Amino acid sequence: SRSRKRMADRLTFTIVLSMTIYSQVLGSGVFELDLQEFLNTKSLLANGNSCKPDCRTFFRVCLKNYQAVVSPGECIFGSVVTPVLGSNSFNVVEGSGFSKPIQLKFDFGWPGSFSLIIEAWHAPNAHLPVDTNNTELLISFFAIQRKLEVGDEWSQDVQTGKQTELRYSYRVICNENYYGESCSKKCTPRDDRFGHYTCNSDGQISCLPGWKGGYCEEPICLEGCSETFGNCSKPGECVCRNGWQGTYCDECQRHPGCKHGTCEVPWQCNCKEGWGGLFCEQDLNYCTHHKPCQNGATCMNTGQGSYTCTCRPGFTGVNCELEVRECDSNPCRNGGRCLDLENGYKCSCPGGFEGAHCEHSSLTCADSPCFHGGKCKEKDNGRSYTCECPQGFTGLNCEKKVDKCTTLPCANGGLCVVNGNVRVCSCRSGFTGQRCEININECAANPCGNGGTCIDRINDYNCVCPAGYTGRNCNQVTDHCASQPCSNGGSCHPGALDKPFTCECPPGLTGPQCEFFLLPLPDTVQPKEPFPWVAMSMGVGLVALLVLLCMVVIVLRHIQRQRSQDEQDSEAMNNLSDFQKDNLIPASQLKNTNKKVELEVDCTVQKSNHKHKNYHLDYNSAKDFKDDMSQEDKSYNCDKCLEEKIPLRTYSEKPECRISTICSPRDSMYQSVFVIAEERNECVIATEV
Repeated sequence: SRSRKRMADRLTFTIVLSMTIYSQVLGSGVFELDLQEFLNTKSLLANGNSCKPDCRTFFRVCLKNYQAVVSPGECIFGSVVTPVLGSNSFNVVEGSGFSKPIQLKFDFGWPGSFSLIIEAWHAPNAHLPVDTNNTELLISFFAIQRKLEVGDEWSQDVQTGKQTELRYSYRVICNENYYGESCSKKCTPRDDRFGHYTCNSDGQISCLPGWKGGYCEEPICLEGCSETFGNCSKPGECVCRNGWQGTYCDECQRHPGCKHGTCEVPWQCNCKEGWGGLFCEQDLNYCTHHKPCQNGATCMNTGQGSYTCTCRPGFTGVNCELEVRECDSNPCRNGGRCLDLENGYKCSCPGGFEGAHCEHSSLTCADSPCFHGGKCKEKDNGRSYTCECPQGFTGLNCEKKVDKCTTLPCANGGLCVVNGNVRVCSCRSGFTGQRCEININECAANPCGNGGTCIDRINDYNCVCPAGYTGRNCNQVTDHCASQPCSNGGSCHPGALDKPFTCECPPGLTGPQCEFFLLPLPDTVQPKEPFPWVAMSMGVGLVALLVLLCMVVIVLRHIQRQRSQDEQDSEAMNNLSDFQKDNLIPASQLKNTNKKVELEVDCTVQKSNHKHKNYHLDYNSAKDFKDDMSQEDKSYNCDKCLEEKIPLRTYSEKPECRISTICSPRDSMYQSVFVIAEERNECVIATEV
């Protein structure tokens, strides 16, 4: 995609820029050494020995950093060993395996100074290399140190030894695309999408014609091109943005279909004078724009491209383009020949006739001038005559056949038709009248409905409809929903004139055209929802129903419990009757000799979680006392109790409690009481002494 391409271009541009900066830091150049002449006239070595047979000379060059005292060592800037260049004394020339000058390349910024060692060696054999550590083969040794600036000019030098001399020159130049005093500034000419420039002598970027910017990557558009509405991708062009046009992109584009309109901003259609309609296609001043009427006729606009022409005398036709020829009406009589003149006509009369229209005859009835059976009658005392022509003929001498349409010119292109003895004009569509001189007003019947304005034409009419209506007679309501004005899935419904349409928006949308999304209101302004009476009523009803069901269940369980209790009471009474027969005294026979002693029994029923507990009577250690009593004492006391009939007051609120008493000795502080109670009931008995 376009975005990915842009990202790739930026990445490539960044890499190229980084490499350029890196290269500028390192630098690149060449130290050139041109060996010109070497003299060894005595053919001696450095130790004074002679070469046998000659001193086959080659050179070893060592370039290093500047030293105040040049000493052998590592050749930091570079070194080179030449092949054998000659014997004894010779001029150095290019040859097999050797080219001038000697080049020592470096990839760092030139420091501006150097040290140079040039050694001449003897090669006893034809094949190199030789051991340069063997000083017996050394011919001469030269060492210099200099300051040297980058430039194209050569520096000349001569080194002289004991028996040798060396002439040479040297210089430092930058490699291609490197510039500056230290060859550390890089500038590579380019003409691609990342830049369009060359490099000057200082290594500065110089833009190619038509480009600008830091790296000459911006094209210079056509002079005068609008900076706001135009742009360019190459020099000299002017590409317009959407909605603008013209050589300099300073002209707005009109609405598509706009014929005779202008614009101030794109997609407008402002009609020029004399034009109307949505697209300025209706000619409101046809006469001025087209000048259809000819021969000096007067033009009158009738609306929407229609017009009428009022012709000057002597012309006719829709556009008064037809000249009325007087001779066409045959004004010359008696066979006279009509001649059209610039202003009128002239009749050339035949022999025997005279007058402006050859209406006067120089003949008499004696000459039988009447043709086609016409009867001649004398007049003016025989000096003239008239002919009574038979039906169908006319003329002074009855020489012409009657043409009834001759004297009935039809206007506006109408055609004269003879129907029997009647002449009538057959009019073109849109005209009426005896001579077709009346333009029929098609607007007279008010064909335009709904307040439309009718504009009459030659043989038709046009209706200018008000807003909201369309059609030939403005009888169709404009369907504003056809353009689907409702956005986001809203339903369009046609409306009235004041509101052409309404949009029914889906949930979550609002606005005249459903263009706005509803946002939830804060809690403080949230509309209050109506109280849910129906839900509340249903809830209350359900609760009431549940309560009723619980009551029914409780009643049923109570009835069942009552039945079970009655059965248990029945068994308890049976057991009690058997027990009373042997051990118990009926309550009706108890007497109280001590009126102050009363026995009170309280029976209460407690329920807890539908589980009932049996509470037992606390006898307050009466059991120990009863154990000491003898059986005889029991019988005696019981009999006495029966005689005294101790009254017993019993409190029992529940029928479930059954109380029986056993008399105790009179001296006892307690009266024993047995309580028989049904399960799940609680009986509490209090004894007062």
